[in-house]
Amino acid sequence: MKIDAKIDAISLSKQLEQFWQLATAKVHLLEKEYDPSQGSPVFTVDGKYSTRGWTEWTQGFQYGIPLLVFSATGDREMLETGKKNTIDKMAHHVTHFGIHDHGFNNLSTYGNLLRCANTGLFDTSREEKEFYKLAIKASGAVQALRWTEVQDGGFIHSFNGPHSLFIDTMRTCRILLNAHTLGHRMLVENDREVDLLERAITHGVTTAKYAVYYGEGRDSYDVRGRVAHESLFNTTDGNYRCPNTQQGYSGFSTWTRGLAWAMLGFSEFLEFLNSLDPSYPELRSIKATFLKAARATCDFYLEQTAADGIPYWDTGAPHLHKLGKYQEVPANPFNDFEPVDSSAAAIGAQGLIRLGKYLEKSEPAESTTSLQAGLTLLKTLLSENYLSTSPDHQGVLLHSVYHRPNGWDHIPEGQKVPCGESSMWGDYHMTELCYTVHRMNRGDHYTFFEGL
Repeated sequence: MKIDAKIDAISLSKQLEQFWQLATAKVHLLEKEYDPSQGSPVFTVDGKYSTRGWTEWTQGFQYGIPLLVFSATGDREMLETGKKNTIDKMAHHVTHFGIHDHGFNNLSTYGNLLRCANTGLFDTSREEKEFYKLAIKASGAVQALRWTEVQDGGFIHSFNGPHSLFIDTMRTCRILLNAHTLGHRMLVENDREVDLLERAITHGVTTAKYAVYYGEGRDSYDVRGRVAHESLFNTTDGNYRCPNTQQGYSGFSTWTRGLAWAMLGFSEFLEFLNSLDPSYPELRSIKATFLKAARATCDFYLEQTAADGIPYWDTGAPHLHKLGKYQEVPANPFNDFEPVDSSAAAIGAQGLIRLGKYLEKSEPAESTTSLQAGLTLLKTLLSENYLSTSPDHQGVLLHSVYHRPNGWDHIPEGQKVPCGESSMWGDYHMTELCYTVHRMNRGDHYTFFEGL
Protein backbone atom coordinates (compact mmCIF):
# COMPACT_ATOMS: atom_id res chain seq x y z
CA MET A 1 0.00 0.00 0.00
CA LYS A 2 1.21 3.48 -0.84
CA ILE A 3 0.66 5.62 2.26
CA ASP A 4 0.13 9.36 1.94
CA ALA A 5 2.76 10.73 4.32
CA LYS A 6 1.16 14.19 4.35
CA ILE A 7 -2.45 13.25 5.07
CA ASP A 8 -4.20 14.16 8.31
CA ALA A 9 -7.77 13.91 9.54
CA ILE A 10 -8.51 17.62 8.96
CA SER A 11 -7.76 17.26 5.26
CA LEU A 12 -10.76 14.92 4.94
CA SER A 13 -13.25 17.30 6.59
CA LYS A 14 -15.01 18.37 3.39
CA GLN A 15 -15.39 14.79 2.19
CA LEU A 16 -16.75 13.77 5.58
CA GLU A 17 -19.41 16.48 5.45
CA GLN A 18 -20.47 15.18 2.05
CA PHE A 19 -20.51 11.65 3.43
CA TRP A 20 -22.98 12.56 6.18
CA GLN A 21 -25.34 13.98 3.58
CA LEU A 22 -25.04 10.80 1.52
CA ALA A 23 -25.54 8.50 4.51
CA THR A 24 -28.61 10.46 5.61
CA ALA A 25 -30.14 10.13 2.15
CA LYS A 26 -29.48 6.37 2.11
CA VAL A 27 -31.15 5.91 5.52
CA HIS A 28 -34.26 7.67 4.20
CA LEU A 29 -34.21 5.63 0.99
CA LEU A 30 -33.93 2.29 2.78
CA GLU A 31 -36.64 3.24 5.28
CA LYS A 32 -38.93 4.16 2.40
CA GLU A 33 -38.27 1.23 0.06
CA TYR A 34 -37.18 -1.83 2.07
CA ASP A 35 -39.84 -4.36 3.08
CA PRO A 36 -38.89 -5.56 6.59
CA SER A 37 -41.10 -8.64 6.20
CA GLN A 38 -38.30 -10.06 4.02
CA GLY A 39 -36.04 -10.26 7.06
CA SER A 40 -32.84 -8.36 7.80
CA PRO A 41 -31.25 -6.63 4.79
CA VAL A 42 -27.88 -8.19 3.99
CA PHE A 43 -26.53 -7.03 0.62
CA THR A 44 -27.74 -5.32 -2.53
CA VAL A 45 -28.70 -6.84 -5.87
CA ASP A 46 -28.82 -4.24 -8.63
CA GLY A 47 -28.68 -1.60 -5.90
CA LYS A 48 -31.63 -2.90 -3.87
CA TYR A 49 -31.13 -4.52 -0.49
CA SER A 50 -32.07 -8.19 -0.24
CA THR A 51 -31.77 -10.83 2.45
CA ARG A 52 -29.82 -14.05 2.33
CA GLY A 53 -27.76 -16.04 4.77
CA TRP A 54 -27.93 -18.42 7.67
CA THR A 55 -28.43 -16.06 10.61
CA GLU A 56 -29.78 -12.58 11.33
CA TRP A 57 -26.59 -10.67 12.02
CA THR A 58 -27.07 -7.43 10.04
CA GLN A 59 -30.21 -5.75 11.34
CA GLY A 60 -28.32 -3.92 14.07
CA PHE A 61 -26.10 -2.37 11.42
CA GLN A 62 -29.17 -1.07 9.59
CA TYR A 63 -30.50 0.75 12.66
CA GLY A 64 -27.06 1.66 13.99
CA ILE A 65 -26.17 3.72 10.92
CA PRO A 66 -28.70 6.52 11.62
CA LEU A 67 -27.52 6.63 15.25
CA LEU A 68 -23.94 7.25 14.10
CA VAL A 69 -25.15 9.87 11.63
CA PHE A 70 -27.02 11.58 14.48
CA SER A 71 -23.89 11.42 16.64
CA ALA A 72 -21.95 13.31 13.98
CA THR A 73 -24.59 15.75 12.73
CA GLY A 74 -27.18 16.17 15.48
CA ASP A 75 -29.95 15.28 13.00
CA ARG A 76 -32.85 14.41 15.33
CA GLU A 77 -34.70 12.57 12.59
CA MET A 78 -31.79 10.13 12.38
CA LEU A 79 -31.95 9.67 16.16
CA GLU A 80 -35.67 8.95 16.09
CA THR A 81 -35.29 6.51 13.17
CA GLY A 82 -32.58 4.55 14.96
CA LYS A 83 -34.31 4.65 18.34
CA LYS A 84 -37.77 3.63 17.12
CA ASN A 85 -36.47 0.73 15.07
CA THR A 86 -34.26 -0.47 17.92
CA ILE A 87 -37.14 -0.47 20.39
CA ASP A 88 -39.64 -1.96 17.95
CA LYS A 89 -37.51 -4.57 16.17
CA MET A 90 -34.32 -5.50 18.02
CA ALA A 91 -35.55 -7.27 21.17
CA HIS A 92 -35.23 -10.79 19.74
CA HIS A 93 -31.57 -10.16 18.93
CA VAL A 94 -30.82 -9.66 22.63
CA THR A 95 -31.69 -13.29 23.40
CA HIS A 96 -30.65 -14.89 20.10
CA PHE A 97 -28.88 -18.02 21.35
CA GLY A 98 -27.86 -19.21 17.89
CA ILE A 99 -25.28 -16.60 16.90
CA HIS A 100 -21.87 -15.24 17.88
CA ASP A 101 -22.76 -11.76 16.55
CA HIS A 102 -24.19 -10.00 19.61
CA GLY A 103 -21.56 -7.28 19.55
CA PHE A 104 -22.61 -6.47 16.01
CA ASN A 105 -26.38 -6.31 16.44
CA ASN A 106 -26.73 -4.95 19.93
CA LEU A 107 -23.85 -2.54 20.44
CA SER A 108 -24.67 -0.95 17.10
CA THR A 109 -28.15 -0.17 18.42
CA TYR A 110 -28.62 -0.30 22.21
CA GLY A 111 -24.94 0.51 22.70
CA ASN A 112 -25.01 3.58 20.48
CA LEU A 113 -28.21 4.79 22.13
CA LEU A 114 -26.72 4.44 25.61
CA ARG A 115 -23.54 6.22 24.53
CA CYS A 116 -25.52 9.09 23.03
CA ALA A 117 -27.70 9.40 26.13
CA ASN A 118 -24.85 9.17 28.64
CA THR A 119 -22.69 11.70 26.79
CA GLY A 120 -25.50 14.25 26.59
CA LEU A 121 -26.29 14.04 22.87
CA PHE A 122 -29.95 13.71 23.80
CA ASP A 123 -31.93 14.00 27.03
CA THR A 124 -33.78 11.00 28.35
CA SER A 125 -34.99 9.40 31.54
CA ARG A 126 -33.09 7.16 33.90
CA GLU A 127 -35.55 4.39 33.02
CA GLU A 128 -34.76 4.62 29.31
CA LYS A 129 -31.05 4.38 30.01
CA GLU A 130 -31.64 1.35 32.23
CA PHE A 131 -33.56 -0.26 29.35
CA TYR A 132 -30.51 0.10 27.09
CA LYS A 133 -28.23 -1.17 29.84
CA LEU A 134 -30.38 -4.23 30.44
CA ALA A 135 -30.29 -5.11 26.75
CA ILE A 136 -26.47 -4.90 26.71
CA LYS A 137 -26.14 -6.94 29.90
CA ALA A 138 -28.44 -9.69 28.66
CA SER A 139 -26.82 -9.76 25.23
CA GLY A 140 -23.36 -10.06 26.76
CA ALA A 141 -24.44 -12.99 28.90
CA VAL A 142 -26.10 -14.77 25.97
CA GLN A 143 -22.97 -14.44 23.86
CA ALA A 144 -20.75 -15.52 26.77
CA LEU A 145 -22.81 -18.71 27.15
CA ARG A 146 -21.45 -19.95 23.81
CA TRP A 147 -18.34 -21.19 25.58
CA THR A 148 -15.95 -24.00 24.71
CA GLU A 149 -13.19 -25.01 27.11
CA VAL A 150 -9.89 -26.09 25.57
CA GLN A 151 -6.72 -27.35 27.19
CA ASP A 152 -5.07 -23.94 27.46
CA GLY A 153 -8.02 -21.58 27.49
CA GLY A 154 -11.40 -21.28 25.86
CA PHE A 155 -13.41 -19.39 23.28
CA ILE A 156 -16.87 -18.18 22.27
CA HIS A 157 -17.82 -20.63 19.55
CA SER A 158 -19.40 -19.79 16.23
CA PHE A 159 -22.76 -20.92 14.87
CA ASN A 160 -20.97 -23.93 13.36
CA GLY A 161 -20.82 -25.53 16.80
CA PRO A 162 -18.63 -25.87 19.89
CA HIS A 163 -15.60 -26.95 17.84
CA SER A 164 -15.47 -23.72 15.84
CA LEU A 165 -13.62 -20.48 16.66
CA PHE A 166 -14.29 -17.62 14.19
CA ILE A 167 -11.96 -14.64 13.84
CA ASP A 168 -15.08 -12.42 13.48
CA THR A 169 -15.82 -12.84 17.17
CA MET A 170 -12.81 -10.69 18.14
CA ARG A 171 -15.06 -7.75 17.40
CA THR A 172 -18.33 -9.14 18.71
CA CYS A 173 -17.00 -10.18 22.14
CA ARG A 174 -16.82 -6.50 23.11
CA ILE A 175 -20.45 -6.94 24.18
CA LEU A 176 -19.04 -8.97 27.10
CA LEU A 177 -16.71 -6.12 27.97
CA ASN A 178 -19.54 -3.60 28.06
CA ALA A 179 -21.77 -5.93 30.09
CA HIS A 180 -18.89 -6.33 32.55
CA THR A 181 -18.36 -2.55 32.71
CA LEU A 182 -22.06 -2.13 33.49
CA GLY A 183 -21.60 -4.45 36.47
CA HIS A 184 -23.55 -7.45 35.18
CA ARG A 185 -23.41 -10.73 37.13
CA MET A 186 -23.72 -13.73 34.82
CA LEU A 187 -24.92 -16.80 36.70
CA VAL A 188 -25.04 -20.39 35.43
CA GLU A 189 -25.83 -23.74 37.11
CA ASN A 190 -25.62 -23.84 40.90
CA ASP A 191 -25.42 -20.05 40.93
CA ARG A 192 -21.83 -20.21 39.70
CA GLU A 193 -20.76 -16.74 38.58
CA VAL A 194 -19.01 -16.27 35.25
CA ASP A 195 -16.52 -13.41 35.03
CA LEU A 196 -17.41 -11.72 31.74
CA LEU A 197 -14.14 -9.78 31.56
CA GLU A 198 -12.08 -12.90 32.13
CA ARG A 199 -14.09 -14.81 29.52
CA ALA A 200 -13.63 -12.09 26.89
CA ILE A 201 -9.89 -11.84 27.56
CA THR A 202 -9.49 -15.62 27.44
CA HIS A 203 -11.31 -15.69 24.11
CA GLY A 204 -8.95 -13.02 22.79
CA VAL A 205 -5.82 -14.81 23.99
CA THR A 206 -7.01 -18.08 22.43
CA THR A 207 -7.79 -16.29 19.17
CA ALA A 208 -4.38 -14.63 19.12
CA LYS A 209 -2.68 -17.98 19.66
CA TYR A 210 -4.53 -20.08 17.10
CA ALA A 211 -6.13 -17.78 14.50
CA VAL A 212 -3.19 -15.41 13.92
CA TYR A 213 0.18 -16.45 12.52
CA TYR A 214 3.51 -14.85 13.41
CA GLY A 215 6.10 -16.32 11.02
CA GLU A 216 7.44 -18.58 13.76
CA GLY A 217 7.32 -21.89 11.85
CA ARG A 218 3.94 -23.09 13.03
CA ASP A 219 3.20 -24.75 9.67
CA SER A 220 4.27 -24.54 6.01
CA TYR A 221 2.07 -21.46 5.49
CA ASP A 222 3.10 -19.54 8.59
CA VAL A 223 3.44 -16.01 7.24
CA ARG A 224 3.47 -13.23 9.84
CA GLY A 225 0.06 -11.59 10.09
CA ARG A 226 -1.84 -14.22 8.17
CA VAL A 227 -5.24 -15.01 9.71
CA ALA A 228 -7.37 -18.16 9.66
CA HIS A 229 -11.08 -17.43 9.41
CA GLU A 230 -11.96 -20.52 11.46
CA SER A 231 -9.92 -22.58 13.93
CA LEU A 232 -11.12 -26.12 14.65
CA PHE A 233 -10.81 -27.95 17.97
CA ASN A 234 -11.48 -31.47 19.18
CA THR A 235 -14.17 -30.91 21.81
CA THR A 236 -13.52 -34.28 23.43
CA ASP A 237 -10.00 -33.51 24.60
CA GLY A 238 -9.77 -29.76 23.89
CA ASN A 239 -6.92 -30.05 21.39
CA TYR A 240 -6.49 -27.72 18.43
CA ARG A 241 -6.81 -29.50 15.09
CA CYS A 242 -6.42 -27.20 12.08
CA PRO A 243 -7.28 -23.91 10.35
CA ASN A 244 -10.39 -23.70 8.20
CA THR A 245 -12.59 -21.14 6.48
CA GLN A 246 -16.25 -20.53 5.67
CA GLN A 247 -16.06 -17.47 3.43
CA GLY A 248 -12.42 -17.44 2.36
CA TYR A 249 -10.66 -19.54 -0.27
CA SER A 250 -8.89 -21.96 2.08
CA GLY A 251 -7.72 -22.46 5.62
CA PHE A 252 -4.18 -21.74 4.45
CA SER A 253 -4.90 -18.42 2.77
CA THR A 254 -6.30 -15.25 4.32
CA TRP A 255 -9.87 -14.09 3.82
CA THR A 256 -9.34 -10.35 3.99
CA ARG A 257 -12.52 -9.46 5.87
CA GLY A 258 -11.44 -11.91 8.55
CA LEU A 259 -8.06 -10.19 8.58
CA ALA A 260 -9.83 -6.86 9.04
CA TRP A 261 -11.93 -8.21 11.94
CA ALA A 262 -8.66 -9.16 13.64
CA MET A 263 -7.03 -5.78 12.97
CA LEU A 264 -9.95 -3.88 14.48
CA GLY A 265 -10.84 -6.39 17.19
CA PHE A 266 -7.38 -6.57 18.74
CA SER A 267 -6.74 -2.83 18.41
CA GLU A 268 -9.92 -1.73 20.15
CA PHE A 269 -9.53 -4.46 22.78
CA LEU A 270 -6.18 -2.84 23.59
CA GLU A 271 -7.98 0.45 24.12
CA PHE A 272 -10.29 -1.24 26.60
CA LEU A 273 -7.40 -2.92 28.44
CA ASN A 274 -5.86 0.51 28.96
CA SER A 275 -8.97 1.47 30.93
CA LEU A 276 -8.46 -1.35 33.46
CA ASP A 277 -6.81 -1.03 36.83
CA PRO A 278 -3.07 -1.64 36.25
CA SER A 279 -3.15 -4.27 39.01
CA TYR A 280 -5.39 -6.57 36.92
CA PRO A 281 -3.70 -10.03 36.89
CA GLU A 282 -1.19 -10.53 34.06
CA LEU A 283 -2.36 -7.32 32.37
CA ARG A 284 1.06 -6.56 30.90
CA SER A 285 1.30 -10.02 29.34
CA ILE A 286 -2.25 -9.83 27.96
CA LYS A 287 -1.56 -6.43 26.39
CA ALA A 288 1.65 -7.78 24.83
CA THR A 289 -0.26 -10.70 23.31
CA PHE A 290 -2.95 -8.47 21.83
CA LEU A 291 -0.44 -5.88 20.59
CA LYS A 292 1.59 -8.59 18.87
CA ALA A 293 -1.56 -9.77 17.07
CA ALA A 294 -2.68 -6.23 16.15
CA ARG A 295 0.72 -5.29 14.76
CA ALA A 296 1.13 -8.50 12.79
CA THR A 297 -2.30 -8.33 11.17
CA CYS A 298 -2.04 -4.62 10.34
CA ASP A 299 1.41 -5.11 8.80
CA PHE A 300 0.16 -8.05 6.74
CA TYR A 301 -2.74 -5.98 5.44
CA LEU A 302 -0.42 -3.20 4.28
CA GLU A 303 1.82 -5.74 2.54
CA GLN A 304 -0.99 -7.62 0.78
CA THR A 305 -3.42 -4.93 -0.31
CA ALA A 306 -3.46 -2.94 -3.55
CA ALA A 307 -1.62 0.37 -3.76
CA ASP A 308 -4.69 2.41 -2.77
CA GLY A 309 -5.39 0.20 0.27
CA ILE A 310 -8.32 -1.80 -1.12
CA PRO A 311 -7.86 -5.58 -0.73
CA TYR A 312 -9.04 -8.35 -2.96
CA TRP A 313 -11.34 -10.77 -1.16
CA ASP A 314 -8.71 -13.41 -0.30
CA THR A 315 -4.91 -13.33 -0.45
CA GLY A 316 -4.91 -16.82 -1.98
CA ALA A 317 -7.78 -16.32 -4.42
CA PRO A 318 -7.12 -18.74 -7.31
CA HIS A 319 -7.08 -16.20 -10.15
CA LEU A 320 -5.33 -13.39 -8.31
CA HIS A 321 -2.09 -14.08 -10.18
CA LYS A 322 -3.81 -13.12 -13.44
CA LEU A 323 -3.96 -9.53 -12.20
CA GLY A 324 -0.16 -9.29 -12.31
CA LYS A 325 1.53 -6.98 -9.83
CA TYR A 326 -1.78 -5.90 -8.31
CA GLN A 327 -0.14 -4.58 -5.13
CA GLU A 328 1.66 -1.90 -7.12
CA VAL A 329 -1.45 -0.31 -8.67
CA PRO A 330 -4.87 0.82 -7.37
CA ALA A 331 -7.44 -1.94 -6.99
CA ASN A 332 -9.73 -2.57 -9.95
CA PRO A 333 -13.26 -3.56 -8.84
CA PHE A 334 -14.24 -4.23 -12.46
CA ASN A 335 -11.50 -6.72 -13.35
CA ASP A 336 -12.25 -10.11 -14.91
CA PHE A 337 -10.68 -12.38 -12.30
CA GLU A 338 -11.25 -11.69 -8.57
CA PRO A 339 -13.48 -9.22 -6.67
CA VAL A 340 -12.26 -6.61 -4.23
CA ASP A 341 -13.88 -6.27 -0.81
CA SER A 342 -14.41 -2.67 0.24
CA SER A 343 -16.06 -3.79 3.50
CA ALA A 344 -12.73 -5.30 4.55
CA ALA A 345 -11.11 -1.96 3.76
CA ALA A 346 -13.59 -0.01 5.90
CA ILE A 347 -13.11 -2.37 8.85
CA GLY A 348 -9.33 -2.56 8.43
CA ALA A 349 -8.92 1.22 8.16
CA GLN A 350 -10.48 1.67 11.59
CA GLY A 351 -8.13 -0.99 12.95
CA LEU A 352 -5.12 0.88 11.56
CA ILE A 353 -6.32 4.16 13.06
CA ARG A 354 -7.02 2.62 16.46
CA LEU A 355 -3.62 0.89 16.55
CA GLY A 356 -2.05 4.22 15.61
CA LYS A 357 -3.86 6.01 18.43
CA TYR A 358 -2.83 3.28 20.88
CA LEU A 359 0.86 3.68 19.97
CA GLU A 360 0.93 7.51 20.02
CA LYS A 361 2.98 7.83 23.21
CA SER A 362 5.05 4.64 23.15
CA GLU A 363 5.93 4.35 19.44
CA PRO A 364 5.36 7.73 17.74
CA ALA A 365 6.88 6.78 14.37
CA GLU A 366 4.89 3.56 14.08
CA SER A 367 1.81 5.42 15.31
CA THR A 368 2.10 8.01 12.55
CA THR A 369 2.50 5.35 9.86
CA SER A 370 -0.54 3.42 11.08
CA LEU A 371 -2.70 6.54 11.38
CA GLN A 372 -1.73 7.81 7.95
CA ALA A 373 -2.35 4.37 6.43
CA GLY A 374 -5.86 4.33 7.87
CA LEU A 375 -6.57 7.87 6.69
CA THR A 376 -5.17 7.14 3.23
CA LEU A 377 -7.51 4.18 3.01
CA LEU A 378 -10.46 6.31 4.14
CA LYS A 379 -9.60 8.86 1.45
CA THR A 380 -9.84 6.09 -1.15
CA LEU A 381 -13.20 4.93 0.22
CA LEU A 382 -14.57 8.49 0.17
CA SER A 383 -13.91 8.78 -3.56
CA GLU A 384 -16.58 8.38 -6.21
CA ASN A 385 -15.11 4.98 -7.05
CA TYR A 386 -16.44 3.55 -3.79
CA LEU A 387 -19.32 5.74 -2.62
CA SER A 388 -22.79 4.90 -3.88
CA THR A 389 -23.82 8.31 -5.20
CA SER A 390 -26.69 7.10 -7.41
CA PRO A 391 -29.95 8.28 -5.79
CA ASP A 392 -31.61 4.93 -6.59
CA HIS A 393 -28.91 2.71 -5.07
CA GLN A 394 -29.79 1.83 -1.48
CA GLY A 395 -26.23 1.14 -0.35
CA VAL A 396 -23.53 3.47 0.94
CA LEU A 397 -20.25 1.71 0.13
CA LEU A 398 -19.77 0.02 -3.24
CA HIS A 399 -17.86 -3.17 -4.12
CA SER A 400 -18.49 -5.19 -0.99
CA VAL A 401 -18.37 -9.00 -1.11
CA TYR A 402 -20.41 -11.36 1.08
CA HIS A 403 -19.74 -15.03 0.32
CA ARG A 404 -17.63 -15.67 -2.76
CA PRO A 405 -17.35 -19.47 -2.35
CA ASN A 406 -21.14 -19.87 -2.14
CA GLY A 407 -21.70 -17.57 -5.10
CA TRP A 408 -24.08 -15.37 -3.14
CA ASP A 409 -22.78 -12.08 -4.54
CA HIS A 410 -24.44 -10.43 -7.52
CA ILE A 411 -22.46 -10.20 -10.75
CA PRO A 412 -23.87 -7.36 -12.89
CA GLU A 413 -24.54 -7.89 -16.55
CA GLY A 414 -21.37 -7.45 -18.56
CA GLN A 415 -19.09 -8.16 -15.59
CA LYS A 416 -17.25 -11.36 -14.64
CA VAL A 417 -16.91 -10.86 -10.88
CA PRO A 418 -19.18 -9.31 -8.22
CA CYS A 419 -18.93 -5.52 -8.12
CA GLY A 420 -21.02 -2.41 -7.67
CA GLU A 421 -22.99 -3.73 -4.70
CA SER A 422 -23.16 -2.89 -0.99
CA SER A 423 -23.46 -4.82 2.25
CA MET A 424 -25.05 -3.77 5.52
CA TRP A 425 -21.84 -4.44 7.49
CA GLY A 426 -19.80 -2.51 4.92
CA ASP A 427 -22.17 0.46 5.13
CA TYR A 428 -22.13 0.42 8.93
CA HIS A 429 -18.37 0.14 9.29
CA MET A 430 -17.82 2.85 6.70
CA THR A 431 -20.12 5.08 8.75
CA GLU A 432 -18.35 4.14 11.98
CA LEU A 433 -14.96 4.78 10.36
CA CYS A 434 -16.12 8.25 9.30
CA TYR A 435 -17.46 8.93 12.79
CA THR A 436 -14.13 7.88 14.31
CA VAL A 437 -12.26 10.38 12.11
CA HIS A 438 -14.94 13.01 12.70
CA ARG A 439 -14.21 12.70 16.42
CA MET A 440 -10.46 12.94 15.77
CA ASN A 441 -11.13 16.27 14.07
CA ARG A 442 -12.84 17.41 17.27
CA GLY A 443 -9.75 16.49 19.25
CA ASP A 444 -11.15 13.44 21.02
CA HIS A 445 -11.38 9.71 20.50
CA TYR A 446 -14.47 7.52 20.15
CA THR A 447 -14.46 4.03 21.72
CA PHE A 448 -17.07 1.30 21.94
CA PHE A 449 -17.15 1.64 25.73
CA GLU A 450 -17.49 5.43 25.79
CA GLY A 451 -20.05 6.77 28.24
CA LEU A 452 -20.66 3.55 30.16
